[in-house]
Amino acid sequence: MLRRLLKLIILLVVVIGAAIGGTIFFMNRNSSGNTQAVTPALAAYAPTAAPTVPAPIFAELDPFTVTLYGETRNRILYTAITLRMGDEASRKQVQDYMPEVRDRILKVLSSQQLPVIQTAQGRQALADSVKTALSRPFVSQLAGPHVADVLFTAFVVQ
Repeated sequence: MLRRLLKLIILLVVVIGAAIGGTIFFMNRNSSGNTQAVTPALAAYAPTAAPTVPAPIFAELDPFTVTLYGETRNRILYTAITLRMGDEASRKQVQDYMPEVRDRILKVLSSQQLPVIQTAQGRQALADSVKTALSRPFVSQLAGPHVADVLFTAFVVQ
């Protein structure tokens, strides 16, 4: 009986050793660059290269302060604006024509009504108005800059 138990333990150790050895052998064979051994089902989980996203191009403007004329009393609007540009040429054009850019934005801001710009929809409409004003050409020979988005980085009404 003791002999039989000893044979069974030895057989069990040999089988376990063979299983471990076979697993190590096949794992090393697959990881050594043999990508053909990957099954199609596992290929879906293989890491893929992330698509490259171009860096955003921003043009940060100095803050604006304008008076909003109301029926009962006047209020002050202080806002900081950053423009997301479509390309580098548009950013350069905005920088080159900065006095005209600021003038156009000031005209749009000062024409706003207080109850309108205090809502989210009103601020979005204001951003669209600024975008439209800046997309017009500064000089008739040039196309207007491509302004992708108008971002309010500060917006205070007092």
